[in-house]
Amino acid sequence: MATTYISYLRVSTDRQGAAGLGIEAQREAVQRYVACVGGNLLAEHVEVETGRSATRPILLQSIAQCRRDRAVLLIARLDRLARSVSFIASLIDSGVEFVAVDNPAANKPMLQMLAVFGEYERDQIAARTKAALSAAKARGVVLGANGKVLAASHKAAAETFAETLRGPVQEAFENGAKTLKDVAWHLNEAGLTTSQGSRWSPQSTHRIVHRLGLRTAAMTA
Repeated sequence: MATTYISYLRVSTDRQGAAGLGIEAQREAVQRYVACVGGNLLAEHVEVETGRSATRPILLQSIAQCRRDRAVLLIARLDRLARSVSFIASLIDSGVEFVAVDNPAANKPMLQMLAVFGEYERDQIAARTKAALSAAKARGVVLGANGKVLAASHKAAAETFAETLRGPVQEAFENGAKTLKDVAWHLNEAGLTTSQGSRWSPQSTHRIVHRLGLRTAAMTA
């Protein structure tokens, strides 16, 4: 009889979750494993959570379904499950069988050891980062300065671009434009594009009109 699996996929941030970053690679690894062993993938659970978090509602749902359906919890990589030794230990104590695709032959003691090394690596990275930041600060480096310079550069470029459109935007108003859609139509008719080379929309037009300080309060899309 084929083994039934419940897969658990995890990404660390909302941004990654929205973009699907990391999920597809995990899903493919899980599907390859299930096909290789001739198993049956009953369900898939996806969670957006940090590795440090001790509360994972989707993981708990996955475990509960494994118990209910007598399934094996399947993950692509051990570090997707947790980097906490105590967390791995508590999962093992729950009695639910689970398999890490990147090391399917690992027994319980080996999984605990892998978790130990993962937790150690995480702590070492955090310590090195903290030491590097402290050393940079001691040398007089203003942390975040590059980001401020880059933001100022982007702002200056946006203001310069907006000024090139002051004449066409004012001309649109003089020709009867009442809404942002009207202004966008005039800019598109003039063959002008956004800084990204796209056609004008009410949203992109609003940013330019606002930056130029022209009639933003009473205008609508």
